[in-house]
Amino acid sequence: MTREMALRSSQSISRPDGSLCIEVDVGVNHRFGIQVTVKRVSAGRREPRVRKTALTHAPKMEGASSLPRARVNDKGAPNYQPRSAKGEQTRARLVKAAKEVFEHDGLFDARISDIAKRANVSYGAFYHYFDTKEQLFREVAAAQERRLSAPPDEPTQPRSVDSPGESIRKANRRYLERYRAETRLMRVIEQASRYDPHVNAERMASQRAFAQRSERSIKRLQSEGRADPRVNPAIAADALGAMIARFAELWLTQGYREYDFDEVVDQLSLLWANALRLDSDEPPRDARSKR
Repeated sequence: MTREMALRSSQSISRPDGSLCIEVDVGVNHRFGIQVTVKRVSAGRREPRVRKTALTHAPKMEGASSLPRARVNDKGAPNYQPRSAKGEQTRARLVKAAKEVFEHDGLFDARISDIAKRANVSYGAFYHYFDTKEQLFREVAAAQERRLSAPPDEPTQPRSVDSPGESIRKANRRYLERYRAETRLMRVIEQASRYDPHVNAERMASQRAFAQRSERSIKRLQSEGRADPRVNPAIAADALGAMIARFAELWLTQGYREYDFDEVVDQLSLLWANALRLDSDEPPRDARSKR
């Protein structure tokens, strides 16, 4: 063993799903520090270009406790948009299967092989539609965020039917019901939004859509003389919307406390109405009968 290379060993690094294997030589050089030489890289889809890399510190192995951090310039768009009906069906199966796997295993522990198996497609077929599981997760998350901020499923009643307080109550109930229906997925989305800028952007888009509708409603109520004119509509909409979203996360995904669902809806709506200094009111009799 020479003075130049005091320690040398071979290492094999593999992803849990077997889609990537890297064989390297690791040596400690007295002059340059730790040096890593890549011997061979094998992947499920293609053989990447082999190159030599000198490092000043040991490489970080996969398996860290934190979620994977996406690069800011990552593309969130799908790798391939199918043109045939069969391709659309295959892609839809992958998205549906991925949602179930992410709900069960989370983002970090989810494996592409499990998604492909659940969708009844080959492992290689996955890469025909998506580059990574993170890219697929972004699509699943985006669909859920659109659902959270979507208009009511039922036909909208004439504005005169509901009082301002009841309109607020219905909007809050709709958001919380949709959040509760996908609690397991929302738990993963909330976690990933701290690390993945694309997922965070979808979260912010959903919050912004909710706030924009609220801001329009507050302005209308102020013009009708029913809400406090001193309130800034934009700030109030953002603050009250954040209250609902954060409460939903603490309550439904983190299990902060146990509450009755109807009481939560009523109490959050009361706080909302009090912030705008709306008169307390009871919903019309026909509206109460439909709840």
